Amino acid sequence: MALRKALFIFLLGNLYRTKRVEKRRGRRYKNFMTTKKERALIVLGQLEKLYPETPIPLNHKDPYTLLIAVLLSAQCTDERVNKITPALFKLADNPFKMAKQDVEEIKAIIRPCGLSPRKSKAISELSKILICKHGGNVPQNFKDLEDLPGVGHKTASVVMSQAFGHPAFPVDTHIHRLAQRWGLTKGKNVKETERDLKNLFPEEKWNKLHLQFIYYGREYCSARGCDGTVCFICRSCYPNRRRPVVVNKA
Repeated sequence: MALRKALFIFLLGNLYRTKRVEKRRGRRYKNFMTTKKERALIVLGQLEKLYPETPIPLNHKDPYTLLIAVLLSAQCTDERVNKITPALFKLADNPFKMAKQDVEEIKAIIRPCGLSPRKSKAISELSKILICKHGGNVPQNFKDLEDLPGVGHKTASVVMSQAFGHPAFPVDTHIHRLAQRWGLTKGKNVKETERDLKNLFPEEKWNKLHLQFIYYGREYCSARGCDGTVCFICRSCYPNRRRPVVVNKA
């Protein structure tokens, strides 16, 4: 009986001490909590330090070739697109030439990029629309761009920002993932995340920041390489984070 009583007192004492330690840790970790604005400043500072220059990753020579390259990059890496576009642009590097090409010939060249039946048809059709409606020029507004076959809001945003310098913040699933990990948004999709990022960062930073996000994600915070607790920015934004981050899928 005495042994049971002693064991009970010992366990109760351990439980009490454990709870006190956890309470102290909780207070200590709370002091490290950051606000969304503070996290945004951490992100801006670190990205600017790492990537003061942000070259456009897709090789192109004008708005039309950029538009085609961005269209091809859907569900495909920029590296692979850059290997495919030289042959495609040798065949046709403007809408007038591209509109004359057989869709099957375009498809054969871009097959390694994936989704070649859909992409080749879109390239052919949008080239004809550019000739008929825009004099062979790529339009400099979101509405006309998004009316083109195969061109969604993200593609239009990339063209507007990188071809014409218009303030835009293109958000894909990769940027959506980073913004979630860094506590910059609780958006359930890329549209909501884009809205939150635009509200959080100055407009004059959008175009460069978009590319900085991409470069950092590839190098330090990839889908498999970081779970929200590994890379420098994740640890700086949430120094007390111990568990992997569950990201809302875009």
